[in-house]
Formats: sequence, C-alpha cells, structure tokens
Amino acid sequence: MKRNLNSLLLILLIQIGLIAAVYWPGNESEYAPPAPMLPFALNRVDTIYVGDEFDNETMLSKVGGRWFLPELENLPADGAMVEKLLDPLATNEGNWPVAHSVAARQRFRVASYHYRRRVSLYEGEDMLGTFFLGSSPGFRKIYARNEDQDGVHSILFSAQDAPGYSGGWLDKKLLQTRAPVSISADAYSLQREGAGWLSGIGQMPNERELEALLSTLRNLQIDGLASGDAQRDLAEAEADLVFTVESLAGTVTLELFLLDGKHYIHSSEYPLFFTLSAYDYDRLASIDYRLISGDNT
Repeated sequence: MKRNLNSLLLILLIQIGLIAAVYWPGNESEYAPPAPMLPFALNRVDTIYVGDEFDNETMLSKVGGRWFLPELENLPADGAMVEKLLDPLATNEGNWPVAHSVAARQRFRVASYHYRRRVSLYEGEDMLGTFFLGSSPGFRKIYARNEDQDGVHSILFSAQDAPGYSGGWLDKKLLQTRAPVSISADAYSLQREGAGWLSGIGQMPNERELEALLSTLRNLQIDGLASGDAQRDLAEAEADLVFTVESLAGTVTLELFLLDGKHYIHSSEYPLFFTLSAYDYDRLASIDYRLISGDNT
C-alpha cells in the first residue's frame, strides 16, 4: 500500500512539473501567442509601394502628416484609403494565423511569387516590411501574410481598395471649397458680407440659386485623371466656364471643359486636368446669372 501511495505521489509531482513548465510566465511553448503580423508602429511608415498581380506598382509618400502621389506631380492621395489599408495589417488582437504551410501560401495567393497585392512599407530608405494580400475567404475579407513570417492571416480588407496605379489613390475631394468668401464667374460675382452675400450689382442673390452654387463647391468631387491624350488637348483648349473662388485658404481658379462629350475640370492649384461627372458640371454651368445676381429687372 505504501509503495502504491509513493508511486501516486511521484506521478502527481511529475504532472505538476509538466503544468508549471507549460504555463510558467515567460515560457515559450506551443501555447504562446503568435508574433504580430505588423511588428512595428504605423506612425513610422512614411512611404508605401503597392504592386498588383499585373506588375503595376505605385508609390505613396507622407509629408507633414498628409499622403501624396510622387508619380502624379505630388497630387494629394486619399488619406482614408491609406488608413483603410494599414489599419487591418496592424490589428493583432484575436488575429491568429489560419495556416502556416508553403502549400497554403500558394493556395491563398500570399506567396512571394503569387499574390494579388504586394505592399512594402518604408521609414525613409529603410524597409520595415513587405506584405502579400491574396484571395478572399469571404465578403470584405482577404488573406494576408508578412513576407518574413509563415503565418497566413485573414483580415478585413478588399484588394480593389489597394490599386496598383497612382490614379486610384487620388483624393477625389481635392477641389472642394468649404467656406468661400468670394466667387466670380463669367457673368456674375458674389461677395460674402457678414452672415450674408451680395452680388456684384449690390443685390442679395436668390437664396435657392446661391445654395445650389455653394453646395456644389462644398461637395465637388472629381472622377479621376484625364487621359494622356486629353491632357494635351485640354492644355490647348479654351475653357467653357471659369470660376475664381476665394477662401481663407487662398484663391483658386476653376476651369470647366466639355471635350468630345466628356466633362473636365482644371484647378490653378494643380498642374493636371481631371475628369468630372456630368452632374457636377451641369450644376455649375446651369447657375442662372440673373437669379444669382439678384437682378429683378
């Protein structure tokens, strides 16, 4: 009996030792959490290269807290799009790898030679890491892998939100004017006086017509960049309408063009021509100069 009791005590001590070895703080074991997919702070990133499966690649650069497109004359990039790309990579809580094998990298399209997107992050000239985005396991999800790790993760993102060409990252709101104080067009002019507006002939503009103009300037969105051929043709064309808009940020001249059935806009702030929706073009072009001037004759 005593021998059996000693044997049981020995077995118990061995079990306690095994449990302590596995769960002792700081012990590295199969139960340790995986390394984060993005093992550095996002605020270190100031340059991003995004490549796609067709060998296209574009560059985004951060200056003064804003993102720009060096390949497009440093036009502003959509900062919300950049955050939408980076944040899921840095979301580590509960984001455990779903696979580790070489075969899984191929199957999920996150191998170094087989991917949908390749995202390289830099701090200055120092590469921080490269990430591969692959196929989708479900709606608004995508497989992702850090090049230096085996683990394949599933993150909340879509490959179409990370285009491999600069025009896809363009800030569509870059021509918006939130609070103009003066507006001049070919046939009328307006000046803000206190809480209201006066036209160039000293009259109060029609309220509905004024709001239509101000709302269009506040919400103006470009569709994208004009093609290379259109850029050359527009540089030699005469604008159909010209607006000069002054705000606290400065004075900008906007020129509207209708060329070969397509609508374009140019801002004195930027060197390139942009495509514009027919809706926004018509809203600006259809302002009634008599109503906006307050001309009651």
